[in-house]
Amino acid sequence: MPFCEVRNNGIKLFYRTYGRGPVKVVLIIGLAGTHESWGPQIRGLTGTDAPNDGDSAAVEGGPDNESGGDGSGIEVCAFDNRGMGRSSVPTKKSSYTTKIMAKDAIAIMDHLGWKEAHVFGHSMGAMIACKLAAMVPNRILSLAVLNVTGGGYECFPKLDRKTVSIAFRFLRAKTPEQRAAVDLDTHYSTEYLDEYVGSNTRRAILYQEYVKAISASGMQSPCGFDGQVNACWRHKMTPREIEMIRSTGFLVSVIHGRHDVIAQIYYARRLAKKLHPFARMVDLHGGHLVSHERTEEVNQALLELIDATEKKVSPEDWTNLPTKRPGWIRSKFTIISNTGGTSDVSITYRMLERLHLILLFFFSVFVLAFEYGRKAIRSLKPVRVGAPLT
Repeated sequence: MPFCEVRNNGIKLFYRTYGRGPVKVVLIIGLAGTHESWGPQIRGLTGTDAPNDGDSAAVEGGPDNESGGDGSGIEVCAFDNRGMGRSSVPTKKSSYTTKIMAKDAIAIMDHLGWKEAHVFGHSMGAMIACKLAAMVPNRILSLAVLNVTGGGYECFPKLDRKTVSIAFRFLRAKTPEQRAAVDLDTHYSTEYLDEYVGSNTRRAILYQEYVKAISASGMQSPCGFDGQVNACWRHKMTPREIEMIRSTGFLVSVIHGRHDVIAQIYYARRLAKKLHPFARMVDLHGGHLVSHERTEEVNQALLELIDATEKKVSPEDWTNLPTKRPGWIRSKFTIISNTGGTSDVSITYRMLERLHLILLFFFSVFVLAFEYGRKAIRSLKPVRVGAPLT
């Protein structure tokens, strides 16, 4: 089995490579996901889902073999993040940050002998990919972030009836069947799940697949889950890191599902604007796992990114975002000046953002209190009273 051992800390990362060719792609999956979650993209990019295990060209430092006579093939690497799948599961939360996990990805690139690669990440994996791009920008050919947020409070979903229901069901899920049911509502849009494929709905078909997959890989360990959640919560891209990505000049695709109940598309759009003019925003009709729900569109967007990089397309021709212009622009709440660099955000807008943050905080406290209270009530045992002595 292919493992990469991270130097100095004993962490072993399980990875697999697929396809052949000089174009290298690193795929970084999100929270509680394994490398197999990239299946639709692996097939779309390489034309196969058969791993290169045991192939001499896939070992450490192996040569860049070409696929076919024109040398236009793609080789991808997908791996299990620490805390999930067949990779090591550190017990301390401090062992999980997006920066540490970005170093894991660098270790795998070094292990494979890849000096440069296109880096694609989903959800938490997109946060890791951003950190990676800021840490070693000279090794990044292009960057694609799918269903990404900026970490911290941005990880909280939009408050509505559906997300509250999902939160409670997620906390109560103890079996593969319970986890599969809540994962479907988390990953896909309602319209997609309700579509019929033959005589069954997608929900019924995917439910069986999810139960089988979760039963085979096992539920994520508490240490792994808590650690990866900690990584998401502590993640933040500083202005300096954003500028490091922009100054290097590689192209970026920000891909998002409009009906994502976990990562709000607002934050993805804001990241794309920060990376202007190097970023292209691709919003699709889908949920959090838009890479599965809209596979063809996502794969096309990724291939277009690789092709544009190979052809050295200019950022101005790549971006689909409006050009920033100096002067006064009208915001939703007030008039904002963007001359001279940083914008002066209105007091009203700041107050609304803080109010939203406060509501999210109290919601999370309420959910945690409910869960602990439920456990405490279950732990109480009725006192058995004996018959009175006469």
